[in-house]
Amino acid sequence: MRNFLSDIKVTIKNLLARKGRSFLTILGIIIGVSGVIIIISLGAGAQSLVLGQITKLGTNLIGVLPGKSNENGPPTAVFGVQIKTLTLNDANALKNINNVPHATAVAAFVNGSATLIAGRESVDTSVVSTDGTYPKIQNVDMAKGQFFTEEEGNSGSNVIVLGYDVATSLFPNGDELGQIVKIKISNNNPASNSDVGSIPFRVVGVQKKIGTAAFQNQDDQVFIPFIIGQRQLLGIDYVQFIRIKVDDAANVKMTMEDVTRVLREQHNIKNPNDDDFDVRDLANAIKVLTNITGTLNIFLSLMAAISLVVGGIGIMNIMLVTVSERTREIGLRKAIGATRKNIRSQFLFESIILTLSGGIIGIVAGILISYLIAIGARFAGYDWAFIISPIAIFLAVFVSILTGVVFGLYPAIKAAKLDPIVALHYE
Repeated sequence: MRNFLSDIKVTIKNLLARKGRSFLTILGIIIGVSGVIIIISLGAGAQSLVLGQITKLGTNLIGVLPGKSNENGPPTAVFGVQIKTLTLNDANALKNINNVPHATAVAAFVNGSATLIAGRESVDTSVVSTDGTYPKIQNVDMAKGQFFTEEEGNSGSNVIVLGYDVATSLFPNGDELGQIVKIKISNNNPASNSDVGSIPFRVVGVQKKIGTAAFQNQDDQVFIPFIIGQRQLLGIDYVQFIRIKVDDAANVKMTMEDVTRVLREQHNIKNPNDDDFDVRDLANAIKVLTNITGTLNIFLSLMAAISLVVGGIGIMNIMLVTVSERTREIGLRKAIGATRKNIRSQFLFESIILTLSGGIIGIVAGILISYLIAIGARFAGYDWAFIISPIAIFLAVFVSILTGVVFGLYPAIKAAKLDPIVALHYE
């Protein structure tokens, strides 16, 4: 024990004598460890944000997307591919209570971007075209007026509900209700294949301020009846997605089977392998997102861990240089009785202390940077959770020590094998 403490004291003294070199030596370890901590924290925060937004929608929602996709992978439509296998007739068939008895509301959607004009004011925003059943599917808090009714939606009335930011931009004085705004499809919208000019809409409601959700500003959008958005603004004949609310979470699986059966009948599909649609519930969406983010976190963490290997190689190189510089010192210690074990332990301790110090600094830096990122995300309006995994910290410390042992062992053994007579005469 006495020799051990003596070796530790000598090691710390030698490292403090070369502060600049010691810090540069552990810099790679600091970057690697902090990188792993930050990436794992960011991954956990992003996963928490996305899953939180999904679960807020409720556990009794079903989504229908066009195109077939792997059960454990993201839907094909997520990649921005325009698939035209869903139609309004499909949505109407799903609204039939005889076909899907546990569905309490069904809404079809098409989205696009457009320019809204009110007097001298104009704003580019997202246009959500849907049914009047939308408030039954998702909670809609109105600051003024009301969401358009099912009758207005089905008849294709020229009515519009403004998001909070859009209303503020177009009507700074706050006199939105009953006003007329004109919408024209944006020239850069790839979904548009028609030149419709501008269409007047009467404002019937303004949503309360919501903020950012699922990486999108929910206040920078407007809602119009589905028929007008699909046919007049976008000039298309298909549905981008359908959302269904089930009467009880316990009936979700049964309802998914009903939806699948109805759509197969609508599309004349006999073989399930030929399905050209994708039916998913929130539990499935959460599972898919968890798999994707988990795999991404592992990949990015492995990339960051490469810095640990690079840092370890740097430590080995420095330790080899240190052995050469201190050859005469090693010879002198051996001459007065130091054993090979003493010499090996001294240099091995130096390597371990270097990497462990780098690991501790890296952990502190990683936690601090992760915290600052979380604060910044919350300031930007995201419901971002600051999450630090104890397992990540444990692994960082363990890998730091392991790196010190692995990359410090060779220089330590080389130092221990030096012949004391040759070492004393080394120039």
